[in-house]
Amino acid sequence: MARDYDHLFKLLIIGDSGVGKSSLLLRFADNTFSGNYITTIGVDFKIKTVDINGERVKLQIWDTAGQERFRTITSTYYRGTHGVIVVYDVTNGDSFANVKRWIHEIEHNCEVVNRILVGNKNDAPDRKVVLTEDAKRFADQMSLQLFETSAKDNVNVEQVCSTIPFIHNLCSSNISSFPAFYFPDVYGNNKAGTANQIRCKGKTS
Repeated sequence: MARDYDHLFKLLIIGDSGVGKSSLLLRFADNTFSGNYITTIGVDFKIKTVDINGERVKLQIWDTAGQERFRTITSTYYRGTHGVIVVYDVTNGDSFANVKRWIHEIEHNCEVVNRILVGNKNDAPDRKVVLTEDAKRFADQMSLQLFETSAKDNVNVEQVCSTIPFIHNLCSSNISSFPAFYFPDVYGNNKAGTANQIRCKGKTS
């Protein structure tokens, strides 16, 4: 039976509880948003196939629980991951401070994987405490591509999930059909291949 896609990518969304990981997933996969806060128990995932430069790309996106008690469960889902989306809440300084801990977890579970940093809930300027310039400075130090998003207003969500395949192409010879991609110049990171990589343990070919 013929496949209905050209490439398959597994993406993982991590970050503190309450930063809007599930809302980002729902907005991207189903184009829906709910203001009700629902805690993810363990893991959840959705699949969406998108067209990128004429290629059918199937994205399997895993939403992980942010609570410490689920850490052992969620750590197993790093296996075979092509990209990790690290999310913080721009209205919550602690969630941004904890990004380093999440990056350390990636490094503990992976050898090479593409990573991007996402500041979510960027729809209430009066409540924003993590300034864009501070987040960009940190992202540059860590060689991460930065996006500020709003799952509520559907800002930059599509770009976040579609960026990983391009980053992967820039660093992998397995996907030679994708052309080089230059990131949208939203936050001054208009460079190809800026995200650094760590190889996931048990990565499938």
